[in-house]
Amino acid sequence: MKAFVAQAFFIPSASMVPQLEIHDRVVVSKLAYHFHDPRRGDIVVFDCPPAADCEVRPPIREILPLRWLRDLGEAIGLLQPRREEFIKRVIGLPGDTVEGHGGDVYVNGRRLVEPYLPPGVRTSAFAPTVVPKGTLWVMGDNRGNSEDSRRFGTIRRSTVLGRTVMRIWPFSRAGFL
Repeated sequence: MKAFVAQAFFIPSASMVPQLEIHDRVVVSKLAYHFHDPRRGDIVVFDCPPAADCEVRPPIREILPLRWLRDLGEAIGLLQPRREEFIKRVIGLPGDTVEGHGGDVYVNGRRLVEPYLPPGVRTSAFAPTVVPKGTLWVMGDNRGNSEDSRRFGTIRRSTVLGRTVMRIWPFSRAGFL
């Protein structure tokens, strides 16, 4: 099921606060993008981009010698996956021109309305970038504390593992995203 349908992920950083807090667990649909392309506003999980700072983890055998136990822990979101994944919000789609100025994000010359951001959040300025075919521009909701496309550029669509559909932990904040 983890390989083809859905997988639980652990949130390791504050880059998506307040939507997702450190230590939250989310379920990511691996089927969603078989039926439609990513949409602006989707929260996606993707492999670490080449230009990003990715944590180098010790080999699996040094962490947990029983592979099936490690796989189970990853599948239910108790353990972080072996490879580094990022979770961010899709802001720019192929062909879009994305830029930041005056504290806001602009897509194709129009200010992007971002109801998921808390009032007063300001986005740092960044130069206009055309999103190439086969790529996405992604950003964290915690704009002052997010390593995202402003730093590492666009991500390849092929590296997207899936769309985040719900938070499952903590139970008090469980629900669809």
